[in-house]
Amino acid sequence: MSAPNNRRSIFLGRMSLPERNYLAEALRTETVGGILLLAAAVAALIWANTLGASYEAVRGFHLGPASLGLDLSVQHWAANGLLAVFFFVAGIELKRELVAGELRDPRAAALPVIAAICGMAMPALVYFAVNSLGGGSLQGWAVPTATDIAFALAVLAVIGTSLPAALRAFLLTLAVVDDLFAILIIAVFFTSTINFLALGLSVTGLLLFYLLLRKGVRGWYVYVPLALVIWALMENSGVHATIAGVAMGLMLRCTRREGESRSPGEHIEHLVRPLSAGFAVPLFALFSAGVSLSGGAVHDVFTRPETLGVVLGLVVGKTLGIFGGTWCTARFTRAQLNPDLKWPDVFAVASLAGIGFTVSLLIGELAFSEDPVLTGEIKASVLVGSLLAAVFAGILLKVRNAKYKALCEDEERDEDQDGIPDIYELDKPEYHLRMAAIHEAKAAEHRRLAELASAAHAGDDGPA
Repeated sequence: MSAPNNRRSIFLGRMSLPERNYLAEALRTETVGGILLLAAAVAALIWANTLGASYEAVRGFHLGPASLGLDLSVQHWAANGLLAVFFFVAGIELKRELVAGELRDPRAAALPVIAAICGMAMPALVYFAVNSLGGGSLQGWAVPTATDIAFALAVLAVIGTSLPAALRAFLLTLAVVDDLFAILIIAVFFTSTINFLALGLSVTGLLLFYLLLRKGVRGWYVYVPLALVIWALMENSGVHATIAGVAMGLMLRCTRREGESRSPGEHIEHLVRPLSAGFAVPLFALFSAGVSLSGGAVHDVFTRPETLGVVLGLVVGKTLGIFGGTWCTARFTRAQLNPDLKWPDVFAVASLAGIGFTVSLLIGELAFSEDPVLTGEIKASVLVGSLLAAVFAGILLKVRNAKYKALCEDEERDEDQDGIPDIYELDKPEYHLRMAAIHEAKAAEHRRLAELASAAHAGDDGPA
C-alpha cells in the first residue's frame, strides 16, 4: 500500500521563466502608465479646484454624430470609449491567465480567485453595514469593490519598493479577476433599458469578429473598423460599451503554436497596452477625477454614510477580504507559503489592492448618475480611500523593503551573463560546469595578478 501524498503546494513560489518575463514586460508598461494616471488625477484635481468652470465646460462638451446615437460628452467618450480599450486589454489578460497563466490550473487558481471574490464581497458588506446603520443609499455598494492595478503599481514606483515577482504576480492576478467581476457587475446591475435590436446586431458583430479570427484573417484594417461598429452598437444597446471591449479581448488566441515567439493575443496586447495605460486610462482620469476637495468636502467624506462606506470599504474591506480569503484558502488546501515570505507581506499586498481608482470612479458615476452632487462626493471618497490605502500599504511595504531588495537581487542575478537568471539554472548540470569554468578563470586571473604583484615587490626590495 502506497503512502499518502502529504506534500504541500507552495503559495507565492518561484514563477516559470516565461511567466516571469511576461510579467516583467507587462508591469513595466503598467508602472509607467500608473505614473501617468497619477499625474492626470493630480492635474484634474488642480484644474477642477482652480478653474472649475472651464473644467466642467470641457468635460461637458458634446461631440459625435447624433444620427448614430453618439452625440456624447467628452466625459462620456472617456468613460465609455477610452475605457473600452482598457477592458479590451483586461480581456486579453484574463484569456491568457486562463489558458497559459496562473489561472490555467484550477488548484493554483483557487487562491487568487477566492481572494479576489472575498476582496470584492467584503467591501460591499462594509458599505452595506455602514449605510444600513447610517440610513444612507445602498446603491453604491459596488463602488469600493474594484482594484486599480495601474495606480497600485504607480504607488510602488513612487515609494521605490522592490516587490518580488511572485507578490507582483499575485497582485496582477487579483486585479485581472477583479476586472472580470467588475465587468459582470456593470453588465448585470447597471443596465436599465435595453435596445434588443442594437444588442443583437452587436452580438452578430462579435460572432463575425470571432469567425474571422478562427479563419486566420489578418489585417488591422479589417478588425479595427469592425470593432468600432461593435462598440457603437453596444453603446446604443443600453449595455455598457466597455463590455464589447472585454468580449473581443477574450476571443483572441493566447496560446503559442509551433514557430511562434508570441501568440496573436500577446502580440496585440503588446501593441495596445501602451495605448491603454499611457493614453486611455490617464485621459479618463483627467475628466473623471476632478472633484472639489475643499475643507467641507473632505469633512463630508467622513460624515456621510455613502462616502464613509466607500472609504472604509476600500481601506478596511479590501484588506480584510483579500487577506482573510487567502489565509483561509491556504489553510484548508494545505498550501504552504513561500519560506522567503511572511503572511504580513500578503497583508501588505492586500492593503495595496484597496487602491480602487479607475473602475471605482466609473461605477460611482453609474451608481449615482441621477445625483451629480452625490456623484462628486462619491468620487472624492474614492480618491480619499485610495490615498489612505496607498499610504497604509506603503508603510507596511517599507518595513520589509530591505528583505524585498535582497530577494529581487537573487531573482535577477546572472553571473554567467547568458541572459537567464541563475536561479532558473541551478538544477542544470551544464550551468554548474559553466560556473566552475568561470570561477576557475577568475581564480587564475587572481593568481596571475598576485604573481605580478609579488614580482614587482621583489624588484623594489632588491639591490639598486
